[in-house]
Amino acid sequence: MVGSAIVRELKKQGYTNIITRTHKELDLCRQDEVEKFFAEEKPEYVFLAAAKVGGIIANSKALADFMYENMILEMNVIHSAWKNSCKKLQFLGSSCIYPRMAPQPITEDCLLTGALEKTNEAYALAKISGLKYCEFLNKQYGTDYISVMPTNLYGPNDNYHPEHSHVLPAFIRRFHEAKEQHLPEVVCWGDGSPLREFLYVDDLADLCVFLMNNYSGNETVNAGTGKEITIKKLAELVAEIVGYTGKIVWDVTKPNGTPRKLLDVSKSKALGWTYKVELENGIKMAYNDFLNNDMRAER
Repeated sequence: MVGSAIVRELKKQGYTNIITRTHKELDLCRQDEVEKFFAEEKPEYVFLAAAKVGGIIANSKALADFMYENMILEMNVIHSAWKNSCKKLQFLGSSCIYPRMAPQPITEDCLLTGALEKTNEAYALAKISGLKYCEFLNKQYGTDYISVMPTNLYGPNDNYHPEHSHVLPAFIRRFHEAKEQHLPEVVCWGDGSPLREFLYVDDLADLCVFLMNNYSGNETVNAGTGKEITIKKLAELVAEIVGYTGKIVWDVTKPNGTPRKLLDVSKSKALGWTYKVELENGIKMAYNDFLNNDMRAER
């Protein structure tokens, strides 16, 4: 989702000679394959958007996989970029790197000041390792590697898998299928009280290109809207947009995840960037993408 959005933004801004690889074409967990790719292509600028991602269910079931695959692939790419004299690299992490009970809204300097959320601890630790490796390369070798920490993302080419998706695309799929099947109710995890922030992926892509051109530094940059919504309100909004009129039931025996996770976006604003797509309009565009995504049932 993120990689394709960055490619769209680069093309939109007139960039050419864009080098991409799909997972089938290049397994980033294989060091020899990554080293060969960088040695042959010698990219000058790298956006590292690849990752193994998922929601609470996927993270809880595959802790070891999430930590290993993310740590291996990011280390392979960042290290090979450095070995092949890449001019600039941008590492994309996640807001889950911040402490579970971090002061809200979360500023970039909250990193490593408290315990992580247990349901995605493995993923967070891998992402923290990636951004720290970029920082250490900058300090030791004078590289220009930067890190961006997006809030919850959604939009075209999202993952709508029933177990491996994040909350917003999961809601889109579940409410759509409930509407199609005329189900009287939809059961959602938790009590609906957690607050979440959402950023349309094309807005993130715009920020990524902006930062590649306008920012250098060891401290990460938060990517978000500075606005939040409860999961309960989100479910109701998605149901309304999808056209589902049944009952929404909350299973309080299931985990909520982090209570609140709002990013402080004053740093990106000070640099001259702000988001454009409001949540309701973004969900409408995301739902349209879902309806036109023939592969959604297999993802």
